[in-house]
Amino acid sequence: MPTSPSSSAQAAREALAGRLRELRLDAGLTGRDLAAECGWHPAKSSRIEHAKSTPSDDDIRAWARVCGAEDQVADLIAANRSAESMYVQWRRLQRTGLRRLQESYVPLYERTRHFRVYATRVIPGVLQTEDYARALLSGIARFRRVPDDSAEAASARVARSHVVREGGHSFALLMEEDVLYYRYGDAEAMSAQLGYLLSVMPLPSVSLGVIPRTAPRSMWGQETFTMFDDQRVHVELLTAKVTVTQPSEVATYARAFAELSKMAVYGGEARADRSRHQRTRLTRPQSLAISWPLALRPS
Repeated sequence: MPTSPSSSAQAAREALAGRLRELRLDAGLTGRDLAAECGWHPAKSSRIEHAKSTPSDDDIRAWARVCGAEDQVADLIAANRSAESMYVQWRRLQRTGLRRLQESYVPLYERTRHFRVYATRVIPGVLQTEDYARALLSGIARFRRVPDDSAEAASARVARSHVVREGGHSFALLMEEDVLYYRYGDAEAMSAQLGYLLSVMPLPSVSLGVIPRTAPRSMWGQETFTMFDDQRVHVELLTAKVTVTQPSEVATYARAFAELSKMAVYGGEARADRSRHQRTRLTRPQSLAISWPLALRPS
């Protein structure tokens, strides 16, 4: 796996910094010369070249002008913005609430043909009921101290999940077993979430696997991530959303998903665990989610 989920973003920043350094060298300028021409402190040029600081659009325009490379401004600005979009803090994405963020994903969901989702803490978003999503999103809004529009956001999340039933899309979904034990909302909401999972599992477009707690680990657990075709991966950190687009890293996530899939149980194997889960229910009657892995469809 990548050494850090944000490695693609850092690699993109470093690539841009390298391009700016080459422009300066090609122009025969020292870092101090460039800073003087741009009206900066010399440390600013150094920090930009070492990817320690992110240049603004105006910084790039000034850099290119001084280096006689104004024809490259548009390309450099585009590369800079792309790098910045790879690692975005949730507080920036959610500062006005959660609904708009849910709605912003609709075009991506509609054009994606094949989804691969690995979930470690919650039911994958495309399979969440509105009550479950509302409870989850309300907790997120509270923790991140953003406006709580969880009801509207939950409705938007469910609405974008129409792709599960409309055809033309396929979903390979993996959950760690613990996901089935974590409670969001009241008992009724959890029961309804179970019912919805059971209703979508028979769909030919859906393959759902659960990785048992006791499964021998050939692949260590990762952060929750979603793959959109073979083009991009969204990785969910506590503080930020990381977007991976570098082909080699996307391929690494695909390989990790394949390894995790081998540890999951599907269909008959999952149903064989029914008695164990039922015994657990006797000792934890407050949980209505314990027997969720019963009717998982074979991949």
